[in-house]
Amino acid sequence: MRFKRLTAIAGIVGMLTLAVVGCGTAQSTASASGTAQSGNAMVGQPNETYYMVTFLSGIEYWKGVYAGMQAAAKNLNVKTVYTGGPQYDINQEVTTLQQVIAKKPAGILVTAINAKALTPAINQAVEAGIPVISFDSDAPDSERYAYLGTSNYEAGQVAAKFLGKQLNGNGQVAIVSTPGELNLDQRTQGFKDEMAQAYPNVKIVAVENGNSDQIKTAQVTSTLLQTYPQLAGVFATEADEGTGVATAVKEAKKSDSIKIVSFDTNKATLEQIQQGLVTATIAQGTWNMGYWGLMDAFTIHHDLLHPVANWQEAKVDPVPPSVDTGVTVITKDNVGAYLQ
Repeated sequence: MRFKRLTAIAGIVGMLTLAVVGCGTAQSTASASGTAQSGNAMVGQPNETYYMVTFLSGIEYWKGVYAGMQAAAKNLNVKTVYTGGPQYDINQEVTTLQQVIAKKPAGILVTAINAKALTPAINQAVEAGIPVISFDSDAPDSERYAYLGTSNYEAGQVAAKFLGKQLNGNGQVAIVSTPGELNLDQRTQGFKDEMAQAYPNVKIVAVENGNSDQIKTAQVTSTLLQTYPQLAGVFATEADEGTGVATAVKEAKKSDSIKIVSFDTNKATLEQIQQGLVTATIAQGTWNMGYWGLMDAFTIHHDLLHPVANWQEAKVDPVPPSVDTGVTVITKDNVGAYLQ
């Protein structure tokens, strides 16, 4: 664990050095103009375009990631385009990614709705010479160059430590998640393992599928409350599920007795913390995912780093293959900073 953190920090320091030595200026965040300056490696070419591909493309969560990508684009004098499948649909994201590959962009940042399903398309892009960086939800068996995101297993552990302490080490808890999405599965496993080790008297009585949907989660939670009347806590592995849990608990008039730990920092979650409906949420370093993800893609596209001669043939990654962007626990005490 310590080695991974040091590797990530070393990579970030290296990229920071490059950015400080030679960053350009764009006329706008996402659509830059101008020509590359002679001798300045960190300035892109006219019309050099990088894409971000997501699923559930309209949700608020991705805005933070894309804001980081836009900030990097401004420094590098390149263009960015945001796109994705509008629904929680594997086929939509795969199709969108294939459409982006056909445009032959300078690089792609992609979050994988399903690691297995996205792997062939990611490999197709890399084989076509397009650098692919995954963020937030990884496809670890693909040929992507790097993954930037939360160590989701550790994030689940953080949630368990917080909730276990809130319950004074006793009580029944449930998990609401969406099975099959790697990052959510890892959060669930981290939560289970940490709770079993640190708080053995806290019993996980159910793991339910909220399908990343507020309405379905509210329905699932209502059933949980009826089935387990002594339920004392709920861990929701993503924001819409957290909002759905809080809604159902409020309707059951149990907000004072049930502790809810959610995930991410969408406005609804932050407001529910402020109102006392959600006890805490686990905030990810979304801006860093977008910023350093584009820096990685740019570095590879321009072949700026050579850790060894012929690094492609030697299969030596020129950028840190995994960077943990960290988490923060948000409660009533610090939610104001995030709402601002």
